[in-house]
Amino acid sequence: MKVIQCNATTNDANSYLINDSILIDTGLNGERLAREIETHIDLNKLELIILTHCHYDHTAAVPLLVELSGAKVGVHRADEPMLTDDMGSVSTFFGQKAPAIEPDILYEDGDMIKLDEIEALQIIHTPGHTPGGICLYEPFSKSLFSGDTVFASGGFGRTDFEGGSARQLTESIEKLAEIDVETLYPGHGPVVKSDANRQIQLSMRASRTIW
Repeated sequence: MKVIQCNATTNDANSYLINDSILIDTGLNGERLAREIETHIDLNKLELIILTHCHYDHTAAVPLLVELSGAKVGVHRADEPMLTDDMGSVSTFFGQKAPAIEPDILYEDGDMIKLDEIEALQIIHTPGHTPGGICLYEPFSKSLFSGDTVFASGGFGRTDFEGGSARQLTESIEKLAEIDVETLYPGHGPVVKSDANRQIQLSMRASRTIW
């Protein structure tokens, strides 16, 4: 699996270009992200944008990227109504209106996104940060794209926005702790390139203190 991390600005959520055709999350600045992606591929090769959750800092650039590439958009079913809601998407937190996003695919827990003859991304429903938050696990490479569920150094997503739940977030992290993860690609902060299981265990223990 080929993974390229893209960040339009230093304050953006992490975006990940997978196998030159799938983008996980988009961050805030569509023009800058499009230019960065074009240093790696022709935008016409982008086939799918997967959103780990509905928050504005992960979705704001979607409309422009769809316009430029024609890519389809996928999100978990539970977050679909919040994408275009100013409060649910926390766009008001950024002083903006929610982006106009019409997802083409609504994911459920356990859905698989085929990458090639060997590798595939498995959808893991991880509510807590948002009702429809997801992580994506690639078992062959033991890679986890964790959105805002867990971060490096024992970090985890906040639960004080609309639809957040500390209890659900802890349960979601406990689910991730049962998976063998070597590399962690979080929604913010640095990539964990080895022994990500330890980082997830730290996040689990820390999250248990908040409810």
